[in-house]
Amino acid sequence: MSLVKQLWLAVLVVMTVAFGGSLVLSVLSARHYLQQQLQVKNMDNATALALALTQLDKDPVTMELQVSAQFDVGHYKFIRVTAPDGRVLVERVYEGRLQGAPAWFAALIPIRAQPGTALVQDGWKPYATVTLASHDQYAYQSLWQGTLELLAWFVGGAVVVGTLGTLALRLILRPLHDVVAQAQAIAERRFITVDEPRTPELQAVARAMNDMVRRLQTMFAEEAQRLEALRQRVNHDPITGAANRDHFMAQLREVLSSEEYGSHGTLVVVRLTYLNELNARLGRQRADALLQGLAKTLAACCDSGDTEQRVGRLKGGEFGLLCPGEANADARARAVHERLMREWAPSWLAEVPDLFHLAAVNYTRHEPPGDVLARADQALAQAQARGPNHWYATDQAASPAQTLPAERWRTLLTEAVQGGRLSLAFYPVVRNDAQRPLHQEGVIRLRMDATGSMLSAGDFMPMAANLNLTAPIDLGVVRLAIEHLRQVEGDVAVNLSAETIADFGFRNQLVQLLQQYPDLCRRLLFEVPEYGVYRQFDAFRDLVRSLKALGCRVGIEHFGQRFANSEQLATLGLDYLKVHPSLVRGLRNNPGNQELLRGLCSMAHALGITVIALGVESRDDLPLLAQLGFDGATGPGI
Repeated sequence: MSLVKQLWLAVLVVMTVAFGGSLVLSVLSARHYLQQQLQVKNMDNATALALALTQLDKDPVTMELQVSAQFDVGHYKFIRVTAPDGRVLVERVYEGRLQGAPAWFAALIPIRAQPGTALVQDGWKPYATVTLASHDQYAYQSLWQGTLELLAWFVGGAVVVGTLGTLALRLILRPLHDVVAQAQAIAERRFITVDEPRTPELQAVARAMNDMVRRLQTMFAEEAQRLEALRQRVNHDPITGAANRDHFMAQLREVLSSEEYGSHGTLVVVRLTYLNELNARLGRQRADALLQGLAKTLAACCDSGDTEQRVGRLKGGEFGLLCPGEANADARARAVHERLMREWAPSWLAEVPDLFHLAAVNYTRHEPPGDVLARADQALAQAQARGPNHWYATDQAASPAQTLPAERWRTLLTEAVQGGRLSLAFYPVVRNDAQRPLHQEGVIRLRMDATGSMLSAGDFMPMAANLNLTAPIDLGVVRLAIEHLRQVEGDVAVNLSAETIADFGFRNQLVQLLQQYPDLCRRLLFEVPEYGVYRQFDAFRDLVRSLKALGCRVGIEHFGQRFANSEQLATLGLDYLKVHPSLVRGLRNNPGNQELLRGLCSMAHALGITVIALGVESRDDLPLLAQLGFDGATGPGI
């Protein structure tokens, strides 16, 4: 029972007891007063009537007329004139019913006033005795009306007291509601602080809760910083900060095998000429500054929000730049070369005229990484043959979809959304025994033409982002997922674009759509890329609250590239994380990543978050993943 209800119950009990006591005392006091007044009236009226009869002739008719006249105007219950021998000489009795008060009230509180008596004289002799009793219905009427007025006052007082008490209680309990909301947020894996109230008792509770939340936030922040330092040490070059060879190759394999990237892309390789001689000529510190400047300039050439995964140091003086979705190697090579010559090379060409060579080759999905690197080496040889600081690119034929102009893309994507040419392909996300599914992941497909050729998300979503068409596409994906859920059992996860989460109009349309299917929301999961989460963090947090209020679950995919910001996750109440494939591929032979992922799983589990591995290449890796703390896995091996 709520405190407000308890307050009303207490008011009701108190007012009932108070009213009962006051009513009894008031009614008894009023009855006693009315009885006295009636008795005095009876005595006075009896005396006055006896005196009047004494002065009249003792004619029976005259006496009856006098008694009748007195009875008719005096509101009596009875008037009786009795002879000394007991004979009734004259008698008038009221034969009507009680009016002005209920009969049960008169029976419950009887008024017993003694009748008045007086002697009628005939000269010096007693002639008769007058006995009369005034009618008590007016006394009952007065008593009944007084009782009703008292009841009305008590009811009105109870309402006023209860209302004021409710308002006061709400004001007092407002800080308690904040503490309750904080406790509920902790239960939902969101760690927030609240303002401390002025009430000492509640202030102590709020302060203790805030201290606990701050300690948890500090603990997660320290763990996130430790994991970030470990990630930098394991996966990044200590001098330049770019991805080391192992991590860059894992990313290259992911780009070549995953359908989340375009079917075509470009690899740019920059090779410094004679790195050992540069160290001798410039000194180690200046040579390191040269390498750092090169890595920074290459990172600035990335168009993706996930920049640090696109630049890697392949070996001593050789750097790689991945450009997924960029099929024109010639254009990319020219753009990177111009930027290097404009921002980086001028500081060094005076001392090192023969500074670098640049090559760019495009690749296709499912091409072996070794073949791509071999062609890059050949292109570097061609660039070197052209002379110092030159570039060379080799282009292969791109798919028809890659060569479409922007307006044709706009028409194609618009017609796809409106004409039902979008579909979902479903892939299982399993638990560690590979037989128990966690959910299915719905991956978008676009039927390009009537022949049925299909494009994956990586082939058309970058162009959709450039044309601001991700919102209608994502809304179409959600409709397809709902339709699928209506036909099958189990849960389904869908991806939302990083560009969509900040679209307020999309969010309203999504909420309105989901409100039509409340029974399906608990089976629907939403996930957003990590770089999109931190780029639009406030918008993502609002989206999470809206979706979880409807019963949906929310997660982050491709997680693990920004551990420095991981303490912010404590305020979101996420349900799951899908770890970036570049951290999972080749995990058996990478002790550093094993330690990194073990810490990540431990931190996530402390927040009640499920951890899923992406890009698993073999089911034989599942025992190792379970040992590290993963709750599920997906990828080509699954």
